[in-house]
Amino acid sequence: MSNRECNVLLEQIRDCTICTASLPLSPLPILQASDKAKILIAGQAPGIKTHQKARPFDDASGERLRSWLGVDKETFYNPELFAIIPMGFCFPGTFEKNGKKQGDKPPRPECAANWHPRLLPQLNQLELTLVLGQYAIDYHIQPLLPESESKINVTQAVERWQEFWPHKLVLPHPSPRNNLWLKRHPEFEQTLLPLLRRRVHEILNS
Repeated sequence: MSNRECNVLLEQIRDCTICTASLPLSPLPILQASDKAKILIAGQAPGIKTHQKARPFDDASGERLRSWLGVDKETFYNPELFAIIPMGFCFPGTFEKNGKKQGDKPPRPECAANWHPRLLPQLNQLELTLVLGQYAIDYHIQPLLPESESKINVTQAVERWQEFWPHKLVLPHPSPRNNLWLKRHPEFEQTLLPLLRRRVHEILNS
């Protein structure tokens, strides 16, 4: 697929209304991609703040993620360097119980079913895929494992990083909500982050 054809596909995705009836707000697919991208960030789905800004990771989670990668905003938001393709492109809504929000709903499955098989193969310059969250693990990591192996979670996938390195790496979500996870797993910041920063630097400067 040529660059022009890739751009046409991205326009089609941004105009997508497949799951309009299932969304709490008007559809607003949010992603970043180019057929020249070298690193893919495979996340979950936009939160309400991302929906309002129409820009992925433009928040505290993004600041932490960019720190983990060792890159600035200009580099991060360059689609020819970083593709940001979540499992769901639109804000899926939140769970509520007794009038209180209980976290975001899972990514809508229509995105992965309808768009990922068309879009991801066009990113043929990728050298590293960073996988954030369980739904992204199920899509990008689980198929690499033997069919007989049970489903792995974020902690297990991070612990088994060497099986997927240097082409894929699972990260905990950089949200402040994961501060406790980071505190319980100091080896992530002590061992994996220096390796990740070196790998990112090598890729971006190659």
